[in-house]
Amino acid sequence: MLGELLGENSGKRIVRRVLGTNPLKAEVSFEETGKMLGITTNGFGTYTSVVRTDGSIYGEGQGGLFTSDGELVSWKGSGLGKFGPGGAVSYRGILYFQTASQKLARLNATPGVFEYEVDAKGKTRTKIWEWK
Repeated sequence: MLGELLGENSGKRIVRRVLGTNPLKAEVSFEETGKMLGITTNGFGTYTSVVRTDGSIYGEGQGGLFTSDGELVSWKGSGLGKFGPGGAVSYRGILYFQTASQKLARLNATPGVFEYEVDAKGKTRTKIWEWK
């Protein structure tokens, strides 16, 4: 069951790189700013995606979020996606967090279910909910 909204971020895709062509495999890096548990964060991540024979996309990624006072939350996750108009991409998946931050310690035991959208111009938007 979905719980409360843990975080919301927006940003931009900064790099795309082809890793293979049979099947198509790409690596994407992005930067985002937003809030996690109400705390302002800046973050970045990289994911690799494989386009499957049915046209869907499977991706795995990792990254980190930094608070304004220098605390770190790292994350790993995976998701399924699809292409949209003009090269847009939409993913749904799950994230697992790790942090030493006391303010964000709740994330250590809280899987996050996410929606990640990239529009045709490379602007990103992420929403993460608690998975109870």
